[in-house]
Amino acid sequence: MRFPGICFFWTLLIALGNGWLFAADPGDYQPVPDFLQLPAGWTLGACSAVGASPTGEIYVFHRGKHPILCFDRTGKFQRSWGDDLIKTAHGLRVDRDHHVWVTDIGNHRVYKFDSTGKLLLALGTGKAGKDLDQFDRPTDVAFGPDGEFFITDGYGNSRVMKYSAAGKLLKSWGTPGKGAGEFNLPHAIVVDRQNRVLVGDRENNRIQVFDREGTWLATWDGFAPYGLAFRADGTLFVATGREHDVLCLDSMGKIARRWGRKGVAAGEFNFPHMLCFDPSGALLVAEVDGTRLQKLIAR
Repeated sequence: MRFPGICFFWTLLIALGNGWLFAADPGDYQPVPDFLQLPAGWTLGACSAVGASPTGEIYVFHRGKHPILCFDRTGKFQRSWGDDLIKTAHGLRVDRDHHVWVTDIGNHRVYKFDSTGKLLLALGTGKAGKDLDQFDRPTDVAFGPDGEFFITDGYGNSRVMKYSAAGKLLKSWGTPGKGAGEFNLPHAIVVDRQNRVLVGDRENNRIQVFDREGTWLATWDGFAPYGLAFRADGTLFVATGREHDVLCLDSMGKIARRWGRKGVAAGEFNFPHMLCFDPSGALLVAEVDGTRLQKLIAR
Protein backbone atom coordinates (compact mmCIF):
# COMPACT_ATOMS: atom_id res chain seq x y z
CA MET A 1 0.00 0.00 0.00
CA ARG A 2 1.28 3.47 -0.87
CA PHE A 3 1.05 6.46 1.40
CA PRO A 4 1.35 9.64 -0.75
CA GLY A 5 1.68 11.91 2.24
CA ILE A 6 4.58 9.93 3.69
CA CYS A 7 6.29 9.73 0.31
CA PHE A 8 6.03 13.46 -0.06
CA PHE A 9 7.39 13.97 3.46
CA TRP A 10 10.48 11.85 2.75
CA THR A 11 10.99 13.54 -0.62
CA LEU A 12 10.87 16.88 1.16
CA LEU A 13 13.44 15.77 3.73
CA ILE A 14 15.80 14.49 1.03
CA ALA A 15 15.45 17.73 -0.88
CA LEU A 16 16.20 19.82 2.17
CA GLY A 17 19.14 17.62 3.11
CA ASN A 18 20.68 17.96 -0.31
CA GLY A 19 20.13 21.69 -0.38
CA TRP A 20 18.34 21.70 -3.74
CA LEU A 21 14.79 22.59 -2.74
CA PHE A 22 14.02 26.06 -4.10
CA ALA A 23 10.83 28.05 -3.78
CA ALA A 24 8.32 26.72 -6.29
CA ASP A 25 7.06 30.22 -7.00
CA PRO A 26 9.73 32.94 -7.14
CA GLY A 27 7.03 35.54 -6.47
CA ASP A 28 6.84 39.00 -7.90
CA TYR A 29 8.64 42.24 -7.09
CA GLN A 30 7.62 45.88 -7.31
CA PRO A 31 9.99 48.87 -7.30
CA VAL A 32 10.34 51.41 -4.51
CA PRO A 33 10.98 54.71 -6.36
CA ASP A 34 13.52 57.27 -5.12
CA PHE A 35 14.79 55.03 -2.36
CA LEU A 36 18.31 56.45 -1.88
CA GLN A 37 18.76 59.83 -0.19
CA LEU A 38 22.04 61.32 -1.42
CA PRO A 39 23.59 64.40 0.17
CA ALA A 40 22.75 67.66 -1.62
CA GLY A 41 24.80 68.11 -4.77
CA TRP A 42 25.99 64.50 -4.91
CA THR A 43 25.23 62.30 -7.91
CA LEU A 44 25.78 58.67 -8.78
CA GLY A 45 28.04 57.50 -11.56
CA ALA A 46 27.76 54.07 -13.14
CA CYS A 47 26.59 51.83 -10.30
CA SER A 48 28.51 48.59 -10.58
CA ALA A 49 27.62 46.76 -7.36
CA VAL A 50 25.59 46.75 -4.18
CA GLY A 51 25.85 44.83 -0.92
CA ALA A 52 23.85 44.67 2.31
CA SER A 53 25.15 43.95 5.80
CA PRO A 54 23.48 41.46 8.16
CA THR A 55 21.89 44.42 9.96
CA GLY A 56 20.59 46.07 6.80
CA GLU A 57 23.14 48.73 5.95
CA ILE A 58 23.39 49.15 2.18
CA TYR A 59 26.69 49.77 0.39
CA VAL A 60 26.70 51.10 -3.18
CA PHE A 61 29.83 50.97 -5.34
CA HIS A 62 29.84 53.43 -8.23
CA ARG A 63 32.19 55.09 -10.71
CA GLY A 64 32.28 58.64 -9.48
CA LYS A 65 33.25 60.75 -6.49
CA HIS A 66 32.79 59.03 -3.11
CA PRO A 67 32.89 55.57 -4.75
CA ILE A 68 31.78 53.57 -1.69
CA LEU A 69 28.53 54.90 -0.25
CA CYS A 70 26.79 53.59 2.85
CA PHE A 71 23.06 54.04 3.57
CA ASP A 72 20.85 52.79 6.37
CA ARG A 73 17.99 50.40 5.67
CA THR A 74 15.64 53.31 4.87
CA GLY A 75 18.01 54.73 2.24
CA LYS A 76 19.38 57.55 4.40
CA PHE A 77 23.02 58.39 3.69
CA GLN A 78 25.50 57.46 6.44
CA ARG A 79 29.09 57.77 5.17
CA SER A 80 31.41 57.27 2.21
CA TRP A 81 35.04 56.56 1.40
CA GLY A 82 37.44 55.45 -1.31
CA ASP A 83 38.34 58.59 -3.28
CA ASP A 84 42.02 58.22 -2.42
CA LEU A 85 42.13 54.51 -3.23
CA ILE A 86 39.60 53.37 -5.85
CA LYS A 87 40.15 53.91 -9.55
CA THR A 88 37.35 51.95 -11.25
CA ALA A 89 34.57 50.35 -9.23
CA HIS A 90 33.42 46.84 -10.07
CA GLY A 91 32.30 44.28 -7.46
CA LEU A 92 31.25 44.72 -3.82
CA ARG A 93 30.24 42.15 -1.21
CA VAL A 94 29.59 42.36 2.53
CA ASP A 95 30.56 39.33 4.62
CA ARG A 96 28.87 37.98 7.74
CA ASP A 97 31.21 40.02 9.95
CA HIS A 98 30.16 43.28 8.25
CA HIS A 99 33.41 43.64 6.31
CA VAL A 100 33.09 45.36 2.94
CA TRP A 101 35.04 43.81 0.06
CA VAL A 102 35.50 45.53 -3.29
CA THR A 103 37.23 44.78 -6.58
CA ASP A 104 38.91 47.64 -8.43
CA ILE A 105 39.42 46.85 -12.12
CA GLY A 106 41.33 50.11 -12.66
CA ASN A 107 44.02 49.37 -10.10
CA HIS A 108 43.80 45.55 -10.42
CA ARG A 109 43.29 45.16 -6.69
CA VAL A 110 40.92 43.69 -4.13
CA TYR A 111 40.30 45.52 -0.85
CA LYS A 112 38.73 44.54 2.44
CA PHE A 113 37.43 47.29 4.75
CA ASP A 114 35.66 47.38 8.07
CA SER A 115 32.21 48.94 8.06
CA THR A 116 33.63 52.43 8.73
CA GLY A 117 36.02 52.34 5.77
CA LYS A 118 39.22 51.32 7.56
CA LEU A 119 41.40 49.29 5.19
CA LEU A 120 42.07 45.80 6.56
CA LEU A 121 43.51 43.93 3.58
CA ALA A 122 44.78 44.79 0.10
CA LEU A 123 45.54 42.14 -2.52
CA GLY A 124 47.28 42.63 -5.85
CA THR A 125 50.26 44.75 -6.83
CA GLY A 126 48.44 47.59 -8.55
CA LYS A 127 49.59 46.42 -11.98
CA ALA A 128 47.94 43.90 -14.27
CA GLY A 129 49.71 40.58 -14.43
CA LYS A 130 49.45 36.80 -14.49
CA ASP A 131 51.63 36.04 -11.46
CA LEU A 132 49.89 34.57 -8.43
CA ASP A 133 50.23 37.83 -6.49
CA GLN A 134 48.64 39.82 -9.31
CA PHE A 135 45.24 40.31 -10.88
CA ASP A 136 44.10 41.53 -14.27
CA ARG A 137 40.82 43.35 -13.61
CA PRO A 138 39.36 41.20 -10.79
CA THR A 139 35.59 41.15 -10.78
CA ASP A 140 33.98 39.68 -7.64
CA VAL A 141 34.43 38.03 -4.24
CA ALA A 142 32.61 35.14 -2.51
CA PHE A 143 32.90 33.67 0.98
CA GLY A 144 33.27 30.04 2.00
CA PRO A 145 31.96 28.42 5.19
CA ASP A 146 35.35 28.21 6.93
CA GLY A 147 36.43 31.81 6.42
CA GLU A 148 38.09 31.17 3.07
CA PHE A 149 37.22 33.46 0.18
CA PHE A 150 37.25 33.27 -3.60
CA ILE A 151 38.05 35.93 -6.19
CA THR A 152 37.17 35.86 -9.87
CA ASP A 153 40.20 37.26 -11.69
CA GLY A 154 38.05 37.93 -14.63
CA TYR A 155 38.77 40.16 -17.55
CA GLY A 156 42.40 39.32 -18.16
CA ASN A 157 43.23 36.03 -16.46
CA SER A 158 40.08 33.87 -16.67
CA ARG A 159 40.66 32.16 -13.33
CA VAL A 160 39.34 31.73 -9.80
CA MET A 161 41.65 32.36 -6.84
CA LYS A 162 41.04 30.73 -3.45
CA TYR A 163 42.45 32.31 -0.26
CA SER A 164 42.56 31.47 3.43
CA ALA A 165 40.77 33.71 5.90
CA ALA A 166 44.10 35.47 6.52
CA GLY A 167 44.54 36.26 2.82
CA LYS A 168 47.03 33.50 1.92
CA LEU A 169 46.59 32.13 -1.59
CA LEU A 170 45.59 28.46 -1.41
CA LYS A 171 45.04 27.63 -5.06
CA SER A 172 43.74 28.88 -8.38
CA TRP A 173 41.91 27.23 -11.26
CA GLY A 174 40.72 28.06 -14.73
CA THR A 175 42.17 28.96 -18.13
CA PRO A 176 40.70 30.76 -21.14
CA GLY A 177 38.34 28.63 -23.20
CA LYS A 178 34.87 27.15 -23.56
CA GLY A 179 35.33 23.74 -21.97
CA ALA A 180 34.42 22.61 -18.46
CA GLY A 181 36.56 24.55 -15.99
CA GLU A 182 37.58 27.09 -18.63
CA PHE A 183 36.30 30.66 -18.67
CA ASN A 184 35.61 33.59 -20.90
CA LEU A 185 35.30 36.41 -18.37
CA PRO A 186 34.41 34.96 -14.97
CA HIS A 187 32.37 37.95 -13.82
CA ALA A 188 30.53 36.94 -10.64
CA ILE A 189 30.94 34.32 -7.92
CA VAL A 190 28.86 33.00 -5.01
CA VAL A 191 28.93 30.00 -2.65
CA ASP A 192 25.63 28.16 -2.14
CA ARG A 193 24.15 26.22 0.77
CA GLN A 194 25.86 23.04 -0.40
CA ASN A 195 29.20 24.90 -0.32
CA ARG A 196 29.46 24.70 -4.09
CA VAL A 197 31.19 27.58 -5.87
CA LEU A 198 29.06 29.07 -8.65
CA VAL A 199 30.93 31.18 -11.22
CA GLY A 200 29.18 33.46 -13.69
CA ASP A 201 31.10 32.72 -16.89
CA ARG A 202 29.72 35.77 -18.66
CA GLU A 203 30.97 35.65 -22.22
CA ASN A 204 30.41 31.89 -22.38
CA ASN A 205 26.77 32.57 -21.43
CA ARG A 206 26.71 30.16 -18.52
CA ILE A 207 27.22 29.49 -14.83
CA GLN A 208 29.77 26.84 -13.94
CA VAL A 209 29.43 24.93 -10.67
CA PHE A 210 32.50 23.67 -8.76
CA ASP A 211 33.33 22.21 -5.39
CA ARG A 212 35.54 24.31 -3.11
CA GLU A 213 38.70 22.75 -4.55
CA GLY A 214 37.82 23.72 -8.10
CA THR A 215 36.50 20.39 -9.34
CA TRP A 216 33.90 20.98 -12.03
CA LEU A 217 30.42 19.68 -11.19
CA ALA A 218 27.90 21.16 -13.63
CA THR A 219 27.20 23.84 -16.20
CA TRP A 220 24.01 25.90 -16.44
CA ASP A 221 23.76 27.79 -19.69
CA GLY A 222 21.40 29.94 -21.73
CA PHE A 223 22.04 33.41 -20.28
CA ALA A 224 24.87 35.88 -19.67
CA PRO A 225 25.43 36.16 -15.88
CA TYR A 226 26.71 39.58 -14.87
CA GLY A 227 25.70 39.45 -11.19
CA LEU A 228 24.70 36.57 -8.89
CA ALA A 229 22.88 36.69 -5.55
CA PHE A 230 21.02 34.25 -3.34
CA ARG A 231 17.73 35.06 -1.68
CA ALA A 232 17.43 33.91 1.95
CA ASP A 233 15.63 30.72 0.88
CA GLY A 234 18.53 29.72 -1.38
CA THR A 235 16.94 30.78 -4.66
CA LEU A 236 19.49 32.15 -7.13
CA PHE A 237 18.92 35.47 -8.91
CA VAL A 238 20.95 36.68 -11.88
CA ALA A 239 21.48 40.16 -13.33
CA THR A 240 21.85 40.01 -17.12
CA GLY A 241 23.26 43.34 -18.21
CA ARG A 242 23.16 42.48 -21.89
CA GLU A 243 19.43 41.71 -21.83
CA HIS A 244 18.53 44.35 -19.21
CA ASP A 245 16.63 42.01 -16.93
CA VAL A 246 16.84 39.95 -13.74
CA LEU A 247 16.35 36.18 -13.72
CA CYS A 248 15.30 33.71 -11.05
CA LEU A 249 16.71 30.20 -11.56
CA ASP A 250 15.32 26.90 -10.37
CA SER A 251 17.39 24.23 -8.62
CA MET A 252 18.70 22.89 -11.96
CA GLY A 253 19.84 26.27 -13.22
CA LYS A 254 16.86 26.79 -15.54
CA ILE A 255 15.10 30.14 -15.83
CA ALA A 256 11.98 30.14 -13.65
CA ARG A 257 11.10 33.84 -13.96
CA ARG A 258 12.26 37.06 -15.62
CA TRP A 259 11.73 40.64 -14.51
CA GLY A 260 12.27 43.89 -16.31
CA ARG A 261 13.11 45.22 -19.73
CA LYS A 262 15.36 47.97 -21.01
CA GLY A 263 14.19 51.38 -19.85
CA VAL A 264 14.49 54.15 -17.30
CA ALA A 265 11.15 53.77 -15.50
CA ALA A 266 10.97 52.20 -12.06
CA GLY A 267 11.11 48.43 -12.49
CA GLU A 268 12.85 48.68 -15.84
CA PHE A 269 16.63 48.24 -16.10
CA ASN A 270 19.44 49.86 -18.03
CA PHE A 271 22.41 47.48 -17.83
CA PRO A 272 21.81 45.78 -14.46
CA HIS A 273 25.27 44.75 -13.36
CA MET A 274 25.18 43.25 -9.88
CA LEU A 275 22.54 42.68 -7.23
CA CYS A 276 21.89 41.51 -3.67
CA PHE A 277 19.14 40.96 -1.11
CA ASP A 278 18.92 42.88 2.14
CA PRO A 279 17.87 41.18 5.41
CA SER A 280 14.23 42.18 4.87
CA GLY A 281 14.14 40.31 1.56
CA ALA A 282 14.23 43.38 -0.67
CA LEU A 283 16.06 42.96 -3.98
CA LEU A 284 18.68 45.65 -4.71
CA VAL A 285 19.95 46.07 -8.29
CA ALA A 286 22.89 48.26 -9.35
CA GLU A 287 22.67 49.65 -12.90
CA VAL A 288 25.71 50.76 -14.87
CA ASP A 289 24.06 52.68 -17.70
CA GLY A 290 21.09 53.61 -15.54
CA THR A 291 23.47 55.17 -12.97
CA ARG A 292 21.14 54.21 -10.16
CA LEU A 293 20.29 51.66 -7.52
CA GLN A 294 16.82 50.16 -7.59
CA LYS A 295 15.07 48.59 -4.62
CA LEU A 296 12.32 46.07 -5.32
CA ILE A 297 10.13 44.42 -2.71
CA ALA A 298 8.04 41.25 -2.88
CA ARG A 299 4.36 41.84 -3.50
